[in-house]
Amino acid sequence: MYKKKLKDIYAVLLREKMLKEVIIQQQWHITLPDHPIVDHVFHSLSYDSREADEATLFFCKGQQFKEVFLEQAVTGGVKVYVSEQPYDSIDAVGLIVTDIREAMAMIAQFFYDHPENKLTKIGITGTKGKTSCAYFLKDSLEQATNHKTALFSSEETTLDGVHYTRSHLTTPEALDLYKQMAKAVENGLTHLVMEVSSQAYKTKRVFGLTFELGIFLNISPDHISPIEHPTFDDYLYCKRQLIQHSKQMILNADSDYFELLAETCTLYHVPYVTFGRSLTVDVEIQDATDTRSFDLIAHTLSFSDLEGGYRLAILGTFNHDNATAALLVSHLLGFSEKISRQAIANTVIPGRMHVIDEPNQPLILIDFAHNYLSIKAVGELGHHLRPNGKVIILTGSTGGKALSRRADIAKALSEIADEAILTSDDPNFEDPAAIAKEIISHIDNDALSITVETQREKAIAIALSHATTEDIVAICGKGTEKEMKINGLGEPYPGDYEVVQQLLN
Repeated sequence: MYKKKLKDIYAVLLREKMLKEVIIQQQWHITLPDHPIVDHVFHSLSYDSREADEATLFFCKGQQFKEVFLEQAVTGGVKVYVSEQPYDSIDAVGLIVTDIREAMAMIAQFFYDHPENKLTKIGITGTKGKTSCAYFLKDSLEQATNHKTALFSSEETTLDGVHYTRSHLTTPEALDLYKQMAKAVENGLTHLVMEVSSQAYKTKRVFGLTFELGIFLNISPDHISPIEHPTFDDYLYCKRQLIQHSKQMILNADSDYFELLAETCTLYHVPYVTFGRSLTVDVEIQDATDTRSFDLIAHTLSFSDLEGGYRLAILGTFNHDNATAALLVSHLLGFSEKISRQAIANTVIPGRMHVIDEPNQPLILIDFAHNYLSIKAVGELGHHLRPNGKVIILTGSTGGKALSRRADIAKALSEIADEAILTSDDPNFEDPAAIAKEIISHIDNDALSITVETQREKAIAIALSHATTEDIVAICGKGTEKEMKINGLGEPYPGDYEVVQQLLN
């Protein structure tokens, strides 16, 4: 359906000042020579040599890219490649650019006829709660737009509002991102709810993209490792890029570094509204005794329609922040407050806060919680629900990335857990026992009982066996995921919910 000529791609790169040179028949040019290749037509964009052919514009991207991948693509028929460096030995036309990731974004926008301009885009960032907020908002907008809302989340993707597929990245690579947007536009969708990760800005997946509305939920150290963010400063800076690339922001005034976020909005002339639990915000949240219920109090006339009580289908006062942000978006877009309130009351989120409450059993919470903020929030909920019981938290940490998370998990366990069961959570090429040992080295609570069992199903059995009917067992990290990443492969795993059901039965 989409097709563009080489000379058109060249014009985009030249206009954006991204072009260094063009290589044709081993000769370097800055202008296109009189050659038949300039009218070569592309029908697809790809960075995967396995799916490239003569009609593919091929991108050489990533630190792990090797010349052999380009050789494979050319063998498959590729005539033109885009790269930051020339490959003189390759028999193909080279478009050599200043930044491959920026070029991918700009070319993808052009190739797919700028689908980003045909959608109302809402970007959500934060250390925790992005997916929950995305589902609250997706359900709210679906009702308001008659199912014309796309969703790009870390859990699922929908391009037609009906069919859902498992997501591979929180924010897709630029070529995939605009291809998905184009498909959503083809399907008649008008709105897009999208999680925007720190890596999306770090690796320029969303370069050149402006959101109609941005949401900043919260911030705490996470995703700090040699292959992600070298420091918390870098992590926070990347998160804050959403502010500069949004027309209006919604800020959680209870977040750490809120003053910095508000200053950033002011500096870049981005209007913002606030919510939180103080009298100085635009919309105040008042948590009810029932963790499914809350009240909103508007402190400005423009938000008076939001005042009143609300109820959610899932537990946790921390979800009130996510739901409030979703309601604010609907309000700012001019949709019915009543429809939004009814929609969020029925929202169920895959892998988030599944509750198993059966007679003569401990109360079991299954959640995707995997960092300090989220694990602490689940533990606090456990103490709230069963104040006379102990809170047993089962968790682990991923291998090869987010290395700082291990100390943060230890901090959460030290502060909130009565007992900790440490196990595997996508250890990949690392030894899960070594990961558990590293978490233990950071625990600062001598009274905390700790058990290590690297076989996750056995660990869940141990957690349940240690609990009385008065206790809470919080199983954190995997949610509904059906595989465990080990040695670079996704090994089959039943999922925490299924394991618990089997053990209870």
